[in-house]
Amino acid sequence: MDVLLLSRVQFAVTTYFHFLFVPLTLGLSFLIAIIETLYVKTGDEDYRAMAQFWGRLFVINFIIGVVTGLPLEFQFGTNWSRYSRYVGDIFGPLLAIEATAAFFLESTFLAVWVFGWKKLSARMHAAVMWMIACASTLSALWILIANSWMQHPVGYVIRNGRAEIADFLGVVTQEYAVLTFLHTVGAAYVLSGFFVMGISAYHILKRHHIFIKSFRPALYFSLIFSLFVVAEGHMHGADLAEKQPAKLAALESLWETQTYAPLYLFVIPSMNNDGNLVAFAPIPGVMSLLAHHDPAAEVTGLNDLPADELPPVAIVFYAFRIMVMLGGLFVLLTLYGWLRRNRLARSPRFLKILVYTIPLPYIVCAAGWTVTEMGRQPWIVYGLMKTADAVSPVAPNQVAFSLAAFVAIYSLVAVAALFTMIRHARRWPEQGDTAVEEVRRG
Repeated sequence: MDVLLLSRVQFAVTTYFHFLFVPLTLGLSFLIAIIETLYVKTGDEDYRAMAQFWGRLFVINFIIGVVTGLPLEFQFGTNWSRYSRYVGDIFGPLLAIEATAAFFLESTFLAVWVFGWKKLSARMHAAVMWMIACASTLSALWILIANSWMQHPVGYVIRNGRAEIADFLGVVTQEYAVLTFLHTVGAAYVLSGFFVMGISAYHILKRHHIFIKSFRPALYFSLIFSLFVVAEGHMHGADLAEKQPAKLAALESLWETQTYAPLYLFVIPSMNNDGNLVAFAPIPGVMSLLAHHDPAAEVTGLNDLPADELPPVAIVFYAFRIMVMLGGLFVLLTLYGWLRRNRLARSPRFLKILVYTIPLPYIVCAAGWTVTEMGRQPWIVYGLMKTADAVSPVAPNQVAFSLAAFVAIYSLVAVAALFTMIRHARRWPEQGDTAVEEVRRG
């Protein structure tokens, strides 16, 4: 394999693994803050026990997320040095702001939260978790602004053969960045809600009914953001029609430019990027309506775009289908859960389903990033720099060695993280709901 493919595979491996932990950090911090606020308002010790229970899982997840995130930034120098040299004046400051203004804030407040249970008032301790949640979201904001600039570069000039910032405010406030942030963070909140609901359901099935105190906030949280992500996703899709027409066409494997562009109920795209093997049951005008809010609008097909600038259509198409179908499932499950919210202990089948759905939001988030990144190819910075031009001039065997090392080390980390998370998620005193003090000592 050549150095380009090896570098792309290595970055994909490290990114996907890191992103297993990022969404839970974003959403679980807010859920813990909500639960701890309920403790402050009600004085109910069960809420305090729940905040400590979920706090243990949050800390484990946060630590693994930090460990797996650091190698990503180093790869911009080791594997993508030409990219860093060309756009470093834009990309670098955004990452630096994320580290200094958000990550350090988040880490500092987390230490205060962990060691402050007996040193801070309940109200102040809850406020610290709200600060952690806000800092986590701020961290995601700067990372997503940087990624959005790669997807839709604005506010720059080319000077001395390099891209430099000309309009910082334009970079951080562009519509693409706002929509990407809302969609990604919304999906993270859904993932976190289902994580809490799934583990809570496991304990409720074992008659640890104290977990209803964490199940209900997570249910409401998941319901709100499941609906939000669907609505915001439509807005994001419409924005692609203007900014990334190739990605939009790949989402539906649309090859011919046409007005009243249909949405096919069944499509099998060719793996050779040369059309569809099967396409039937079209619904005329639906894709035009979704893309331009007009059923008669013209939608650009893949055949009218340069062949060497098309993304891998089949991968993007199927990843999008996974994301949409599971997103619809989450809406249905949360709506049904809302109907059963006062009868959870008498809904064993529903609770069992939720236990098994814990991995599904992770799959959705991975599919979403597959659509985002693969749909941009062959560009690393859309319309400005191709991925093939960004790779470092290093020997393939060097990248192959580092890739093998990453796979081996990350596999060990994955096993350790999964074992630790499951161990703590299942941990609960035999006495059940009355063992609050034992939980505190846990």
